[in-house]
Amino acid sequence: MKREKSPFEKTKTAEANYARDLRRVAREIGYIIQRFGSLDLTRFPFLRDALARYSEILKPWAETRAQMMVQQVSKADERAWKTATEELGRGIREEIKSVPIGLRFRELMQQQVTLITSMPAVAAERVHGLVIKNAEQSGRASEIAREIARSGAVAAARATLIARTEVSRTASVLTQARAEFVGSDGYVWRTAHDQDVRPSHRKMEGKFVRWDSPPTLDGLTGHAGALPNCRCYAEPIIPKELLE
Repeated sequence: MKREKSPFEKTKTAEANYARDLRRVAREIGYIIQRFGSLDLTRFPFLRDALARYSEILKPWAETRAQMMVQQVSKADERAWKTATEELGRGIREEIKSVPIGLRFRELMQQQVTLITSMPAVAAERVHGLVIKNAEQSGRASEIAREIARSGAVAAARATLIARTEVSRTASVLTQARAEFVGSDGYVWRTAHDQDVRPSHRKMEGKFVRWDSPPTLDGLTGHAGALPNCRCYAEPIIPKELLE
């Protein structure tokens, strides 16, 4: 029997768009590193400075792109709530529209800007570790050079992970904000229902979770969709008095 799609189930459009744009940043990071060719400890500071300059140049774009992502996810969450409350009274629909999410919105945006502008520094730190290793293990110079050359691909993989994690987390935070505003105590944990779901997350399927008591799974505490690389989502439980 085919499972009925929940309005709160995450769409992949926002994630795909965000991942595509963050991978562009990753490619530029790769180009900057490639232009320095083979590196040693004396040349690394110049690369570090170049990546730091790129981080500064990146900030205005990061602010714009972060806002676009959060807005896109917020609109999707608004649509989910509209669908979920279609059969309820006009009161709850109007209440959902009036949820004051401005503070959460700004916090989410700033977190995205920090993540995006930190990408060059993370790449620089990785290269620095490889340069140190090269100085200590000169016999592996060619292998380490190949690893440095892979910097763009490594940054791209991290960009994809950031997009998946942050789009899902943003949706989770906004869903929670709207749910708590209308008096919801918690939600039903839902998974992506495929073979890639982690065992600890699979065990959460269908369980009720209070908003004020996020579970700890694999050593990490957070709600559905708010954990790293998590594709789960929350189906809010609407207060009974609003269903009457």
